[in-house]
Amino acid sequence: MPQLSGTHPFAPFEWMLSLRYLRARRQEGFISVIAGFSFIGIMLGVATLIIVMAVMNGFRHELFDKMLGLNGDLLIQAQGSPFTDWDVVADRVSKVDGVGVAAPIVDGQALASSSFSAAGVLVRGIRGGDLAKLGSVARSIKLGTLDGFDQGQGVAIGSRLAEQLSLQAGDNISIITPHGDVTPFGTAPRAKTYKVAAVFEIGMSEYDGTFVFMPLSEAQAFFNHPKDVSAIEVFTGDPESVDRLRPLVIDAAGRPIHVADWRETNATFFNALQVERNVMFLILTLIVLVAALNIVSGLIMLVQDKAREIAILRTMGATQGAIVRVFFITGASIGIVGTVAGFLLGTLVCLNIESVRRFLEWLTSIDPFSREIYFLSKLPADMSLTETTAVLFMALGLSLLATLYPSWRAARLDPVEALRYE
Repeated sequence: MPQLSGTHPFAPFEWMLSLRYLRARRQEGFISVIAGFSFIGIMLGVATLIIVMAVMNGFRHELFDKMLGLNGDLLIQAQGSPFTDWDVVADRVSKVDGVGVAAPIVDGQALASSSFSAAGVLVRGIRGGDLAKLGSVARSIKLGTLDGFDQGQGVAIGSRLAEQLSLQAGDNISIITPHGDVTPFGTAPRAKTYKVAAVFEIGMSEYDGTFVFMPLSEAQAFFNHPKDVSAIEVFTGDPESVDRLRPLVIDAAGRPIHVADWRETNATFFNALQVERNVMFLILTLIVLVAALNIVSGLIMLVQDKAREIAILRTMGATQGAIVRVFFITGASIGIVGTVAGFLLGTLVCLNIESVRRFLEWLTSIDPFSREIYFLSKLPADMSLTETTAVLFMALGLSLLATLYPSWRAARLDPVEALRYE
């Protein structure tokens, strides 16, 4: 019989033996079960990591787009004196290269009520032209219109607020603020009834349930800001350009101002999302690690069971390297196939994530993605090429590392000791 010592690495006989060891005989069924569970564990671990990372990315991007679509990338506030020259400052800032909209606003908290219910709201006074340029609002009008907004045609409210108050476009809404007229007996609340000119649905429940847009001049009168505004929201279209635009905006303002960008105003929220994302990645990596340890235990049992065959191969001339490669291919096959299957499963779920959510909701009669908790009206998923590649390499790395010790142990087996009692 020809010697095996002269064969090249990863020769056909090494692949043949590896594949035969994966197809265990009846008396080796337990080893096959371990290999099967290792495969399932790696597949589910990789799929879960891909799905969770994609959902968290989608969640972050959706919140990012909706929050910055309604709130400016830069917030300008007056320093030293009231913001009475807001129209001049807004005009100067809007001419800065890279600035899309410089919108003066007046913000105030109030109570909105109808004949059916009441709710706390955030009233934002804004010019009609600026509101029309906010795509997140202008493109999401469900009922009514923003035409003639500055001429006192009414206010624009979110769809969830309209649902809560049972209002439609054309109905009346009463808005009450505690900061009204000053009288000898104290400050009297101010209440006024407005027509609902438009109903918008941004898709973020917190905004759809609390925001009321009012003409700027009306908001100034309603909140006792007859000549000034609360701030100027600057929309750039490129949130990453705020560092470049900040000094240009300060120079263009021509007066003492304080400028805060979106990273400062939302720092706590986005930092919490980042921490949660990193922790979830570490926790879910343990699933893949456990599956990789199953590969170790399965291969060790396979080595013990195949001790006689290994000894015969060594006496026929098989090198220690050949034995290492045989068991390396056996374990690596489980890891590679499991990783590929997990990638395909994870991609399939991510592409149909909303259908999966609806199926789970139908199956359990429970909404696993409540709008009240997660703010968004649908479950987003955004697969990142970098993160998906990192998950695949991590799973493959753990799987390949898991094969090294059992393969080394098989190669170190002494043929004489293995065949002594045969």
